[in-house]
Amino acid sequence: MISREMLQPPGEQSPIERPPVPPSDEPRGCLFALSQPPLMLFLAFIGMLLFGTALHDLYRW
Repeated sequence: MISREMLQPPGEQSPIERPPVPPSDEPRGCLFALSQPPLMLFLAFIGMLLFGTALHDLYRW
């Protein structure tokens, strides 16, 4: 049977044995993704489409 050590190149640690990555200086909250301009433009576009379809259903122009 082949062990994990045999599959790795010499001198490289396995992902399990790597030390944890220290946290960054700038903490990111749960609203970090909403502060990205492309995402906000996409969500605004989807919101406009939903608003337009709601108006269309209400007034049936």
